[in-house]
Amino acid sequence: MGRLAEMQRKLLEQMMGPEAMGVANANLVWSDEKVCRNFLCGTCPHALFTNTKMDLGACPKSHTERLKTEFLQAREASPSDPVFARFQMEYESNIFAFVDECDRRIRAAHRRLEKTPEENAKTTNLMREIAEIELAIQGGTEKIETLGEQGRVEESMREMAAIEALKSEKGEKERELQQLTDTSGASGHQKLRVCDVCGAYLSVLDSDRRLADHFGGKMHLGYHELRNMLSKFREDREKRKMAPPSLGSASGGGGTTRAGSDRGGEHRSSRDERDRERDRGYERHASSRYE
Repeated sequence: MGRLAEMQRKLLEQMMGPEAMGVANANLVWSDEKVCRNFLCGTCPHALFTNTKMDLGACPKSHTERLKTEFLQAREASPSDPVFARFQMEYESNIFAFVDECDRRIRAAHRRLEKTPEENAKTTNLMREIAEIELAIQGGTEKIETLGEQGRVEESMREMAAIEALKSEKGEKERELQQLTDTSGASGHQKLRVCDVCGAYLSVLDSDRRLADHFGGKMHLGYHELRNMLSKFREDREKRKMAPPSLGSASGGGGTTRAGSDRGGEHRSSRDERDRERDRGYERHASSRYE
């Protein structure tokens, strides 16, 4: 029976590949390209949205707890190793790109809920017509006063009747404008709005229970976690900027020490420049989020 099971295992391995069977993971190290760096540094987005409409499917790279433990131990032992800074930068860029794509969908959803060009034109025309009627009413009122002063009663009565007709027409235009305002746009009678965290459509008519289900749902919580990550990334960079530079072996005075210090300074300068560039990207991202 054991031999049959071994044959079946080998057959499945040939059909599905060693990765799917968990065979190749035993030979991997945390620095291998086949290992998910998002998983090593924190959270992989593939794991946040399973069984939701944003399900990304299984991550094509390895998620092995043993490798994550070894990675964290290595980072704790040598925190200044540039490889860890490179992994972290890649992780932050991946999370930023994922959230930026969500914000792009949010902007598109907001645009879809706006009025159509035809609705905008109709609204503008109604507002213009109402303004013209208001001017006509004001002009007629002044004319009635003039006619009254001149004793021309019949003409004054006819003008008053015309003004009443204008007032009635104005009321109809205003009701039409209000109705157009209430029902125009893709939201229509449903009164849709867009969730600014995950991009889902919500209705103002939704019950408290339905809204609670949304805000406690896996997709909303997943994007909420990613946005919190971005905030923490930025806070960490601000702390690094405020931290005093390490003195190292300042009293050594040797050429090797000076060269090492120069290389360290260059590394810090390069890292600071990358941080500034990413900050500028975050600022552009925040300012254009709802445009």
